[in-house]
Amino acid sequence: MAGQKIEDLLNLALDATQEEREKSLELDVGYDPIEREWDVIVKYTGSLDNVRNVAVRLTDLLNEYAIVTVKESRLSELAALREVEYIEKPKRLFFQTADGRRVSCIDEVQDARFSLFGQGVLVAVIDSGIDYMLPDFRNEDGSTRILALWDQSAAPRQEEGEAPPVGYAEGTEYTRERINAAIEAPSEAQRRRIIPGTDTSGHGTSVAAIAAGNGGGESRYRGVAPRSSLLVVKLGVPRTDGFPRTTELMAGIDYAVRKSLEYRMPLVINISFGNTYGAHEPYN
Repeated sequence: MAGQKIEDLLNLALDATQEEREKSLELDVGYDPIEREWDVIVKYTGSLDNVRNVAVRLTDLLNEYAIVTVKESRLSELAALREVEYIEKPKRLFFQTADGRRVSCIDEVQDARFSLFGQGVLVAVIDSGIDYMLPDFRNEDGSTRILALWDQSAAPRQEEGEAPPVGYAEGTEYTRERINAAIEAPSEAQRRRIIPGTDTSGHGTSVAAIAAGNGGGESRYRGVAPRSSLLVVKLGVPRTDGFPRTTELMAGIDYAVRKSLEYRMPLVINISFGNTYGAHEPYN
């Protein structure tokens, strides 16, 4: 009965040799070979008094869970306690980016068989803007991969020759050449004079990195389409205390589609904004 309380992976680790544990990414997690102790997660009922008598250390958690450090030789004794319902070993945690790439089959389409990295594709990110200075969004020569940036929240400065995109009334459009000039500026102040706006929340930058970041030279951190070109729309906020409206979003989508036609490039659009209004009944 006591053995049934111990999870299969912990039983496997207990049966493994020290060499086998060291070679594994999982079997040795939670084990101290010097003290021959295990950190384990215990689900219990009632009192922890008897568990404390067996444990080297104990941290009581909410909802009748505890983290227990116990000598390997006393694990069976711990499992035999009536109060103990289940014992499991700790698991190694990873950044979700790596696992996300695996389950999304990104590694498979980017390997030598296919080499699909978004070449020739335009990725439009309609969000809170982008940190264009990051290496993730640059070519190998340091120039930007962003073909255009429409900041709907930036009032055009006539003295700088700024204007909204052709056909639109709000915001300022920054060309690739303008972005490169900002990148090459020797100081932050000069950079902000060229392109005043920033991604204050960081959300658009994060989304762009997942969709099209090149990982800054680290292949394990690169996004889905690291060799694609980028088009960025920073949605405007009509009122200082609000969020962008569907009108700004529709204009951003329209802009992206028109740009893809201008550049003659296939287009992918990422939209992270939405609402909770649900479906609307059609008018009679």
